[in-house]
Amino acid sequence: MKKLLLTGFEPFLGLPINPTEKIVKELQNKNIGQYQIQSVLLPVDFEKGPELLISCLNDIKPDAVISLGLAAGRKKITPERIAINCRDGEPDNNGVVMVDSPIYEDEPAGYFSTLPIREIVQILNENGYPANISNSAGTYLCNNIMYTLLNELNKNNLHIPAGFIHIPASHELVIEGKKNMPSWSQRDLQQAIELIIENI
Repeated sequence: MKKLLLTGFEPFLGLPINPTEKIVKELQNKNIGQYQIQSVLLPVDFEKGPELLISCLNDIKPDAVISLGLAAGRKKITPERIAINCRDGEPDNNGVVMVDSPIYEDEPAGYFSTLPIREIVQILNENGYPANISNSAGTYLCNNIMYTLLNELNKNNLHIPAGFIHIPASHELVIEGKKNMPSWSQRDLQQAIELIIENI
């Protein structure tokens, strides 16, 4: 059976939970479609997060990779089109702030996702899960991980489906965090990700 590396993040920016953490824990070692899921929880850390990702790529040698991130405030599941070679924005969980900082010196300005993002959106919408393509993964940890992932695969000449998908907040996050934002049930979020994996 093929292996799919699925990554999520720990809570960040003062939020009490991260729904991607729950998804990766629930799907660890499950068989979905043609893949056995190998899950990894990444720290919200500009240095340690990418280092752990690269280590997992080398150890697991996956046939596909999906990295998940929380986009609190978005209403839909949004596969990302491109990652850019830039770190900027809010501090990570260790208080490190990056300003206009390249992820890697002398590397390409950006990489396009190799996931079938158009098909993913179509399949989700057909099954009642609102989705659309996002053209910006931002400049925070999500973009950092997506760029690191695609750069590492490119460097090693590995042509596999790989990319980043942002998900909305869960109802639990909105309630516990006392936030006013769109949300989905955790069950729907997880089932949507399972549907994506089935159709890669």
